[in-house]
Amino acid sequence: MLHKIDAYLETHLDDSIAELSRLVAQPSVGAQNWGIQECAALTAEMLRRRGFDVRILPTAGAPIVFGERQGQSDKTLLFYNHYDVQPPEPLDLWETPPFEPSLRDGKLYGRGVSDDKGHLTARLFALDALLAELGDLPCGVKFIIEGEEETSSASLPGFVRQHLDLLKADACIWEFGGVDHEEAPVQYLGLRGICYVELSVETAAIDVHSGLGGSIFPNAAWRLVWALNTLKGPDERIRLPGFYDKVRPPSQRDIELMAALPETAEVYKQQFGVRAFLKGLREGVELRVEEVFSPTCTICGLTAGYQGPGSKTVQPARASAKVDFRLVPDQQPEDVLDQLRRHLDAEGFADVQIAYLGGQAPARTDPDDPFVTLVGQTGDEVYGKPHRLVPLSGGSGPNAPFVHDLGLPVATAGLGHPDSRAHAPNENIRLDLYLKHAKHMARLMMAFAQ
Repeated sequence: MLHKIDAYLETHLDDSIAELSRLVAQPSVGAQNWGIQECAALTAEMLRRRGFDVRILPTAGAPIVFGERQGQSDKTLLFYNHYDVQPPEPLDLWETPPFEPSLRDGKLYGRGVSDDKGHLTARLFALDALLAELGDLPCGVKFIIEGEEETSSASLPGFVRQHLDLLKADACIWEFGGVDHEEAPVQYLGLRGICYVELSVETAAIDVHSGLGGSIFPNAAWRLVWALNTLKGPDERIRLPGFYDKVRPPSQRDIELMAALPETAEVYKQQFGVRAFLKGLREGVELRVEEVFSPTCTICGLTAGYQGPGSKTVQPARASAKVDFRLVPDQQPEDVLDQLRRHLDAEGFADVQIAYLGGQAPARTDPDDPFVTLVGQTGDEVYGKPHRLVPLSGGSGPNAPFVHDLGLPVATAGLGHPDSRAHAPNENIRLDLYLKHAKHMARLMMAFAQ
């Protein structure tokens, strides 16, 4: 039966890529509210074509698409995906237009093709093969597909808690995954949380000639820089009161898993052009543990005054900065928001305003959960290499309600590769990994049903 399923997938790959191309061609930029409703409708229609009972459920933000189809087994597998994508800018760095999918050199290019539309259609492709060869799905399948993942999934946690019966399942496959720089498939067993804010300060009603105000008016840019300088010391220690109180250190099992992963120091240096790492770290398990098990405070962007070509002698009246805090178990974004306000007030920066742009709690799945093992075992044959387990990812996502409210083991599996360029120009997928992911998901559903 596996040979028949593989043969189906291999002979129908072009059809699935055509469906993916149609989905990518539909813009769905969450940050710009561009094409969201249209893409939700298109996603729902794709599920209906597979015989799913589909609902488009409204939220305070983007609608959530839910689909359910029964299978031969009473076990149910839940897939979490999202249909929204990152903004395509800067447009001039794309080799081909971001919403005109382009196939070249064994890769399909387009905004959202990897994050996350390719993952969705590859999973639907696996369902097509199972339905064609088995006549039915081996297990029950549910999809929850949201449209706010790229903007912090503000509506999703509440939605999950309000629809626990609707989303009831036995396990969950997350939206992303892929292979590492050695072509080994990787399972990320948890996601860091995040607290994302914009800090702003206003010191005058309008910008002022720097010759007039430089000596006697407060400067918003300096004011903001001084406030930012209090958040973290040169030792990289974050100075918010109580910030580290709830941090749960990695277990011995976590350290063992991190030690089993390949070295990344030289890969990072070559890929990103960095010459050295923070805190004197060089390589080895200490670097890998620090990468994901330590919380962060990152200045993501600064805006003040004139930044165009040439000179303009102006003193800015307003300055702002985007700052994110990546959180580890058991930190909570609401706590960090409170700590940040108390810190700024105590440091004399009560005038610095905080706009909360979104947050998510961290969450993890037990690396020894039987479902994690099953995901690895069913993929080993497809990839020709055993899965590598990463206990925590550096990135963030809305997995906390799935882990803590639905009580599900959450595993990642996908078609990404180190040069997928998600969130960047020329985002792409490799067709060979697309096909492998479909084969993996078909095997997983057959084994899961048993």
